[in-house]
Amino acid sequence: MRALIPREPFSYRQDTKVPDFNDSGPITVVDGDCALCTVAARLIARFDRALEFRICPLQTELGSALLGHYGLEISDPESWLYIVDGSAYTSLDGMIRAGARVGGAGWLLQPLRLMPASMQDWIYQKIARNRYRLFGRKDMCAVPDPALCARLIE
Repeated sequence: MRALIPREPFSYRQDTKVPDFNDSGPITVVDGDCALCTVAARLIARFDRALEFRICPLQTELGSALLGHYGLEISDPESWLYIVDGSAYTSLDGMIRAGARVGGAGWLLQPLRLMPASMQDWIYQKIARNRYRLFGRKDMCAVPDPALCARLIE
């Protein structure tokens, strides 16, 4: 698993490869072709009562630029990114943090905080590397959900 390149908060604002975007709230960069990621994005859209989350498919110019800024690769199945207050998190740690922020069903991830980071990473790697086989493919934007569409950034 590739570690994030340590960066100062909001460092992507100075990166000329990262297009300008609204970063006023939390952002998740997810695989727009993954059925599991699509379900997660729809859950975020459903449970985010504050309407603050933005969702960015990693296949977009912005998504791939953000991944690159933090040393992740679009082709790596483990590339999932959560950015909040200008700081980035990945792997299960990022998902747990996003779940706490979104609330609702996201709180179901909180017991995973009790696991050592190495175990969290192992679980995340196993799921990420087998996600298409286990859950299939589903284009996040193919059948637009109005709540999800309102949060997509590209």
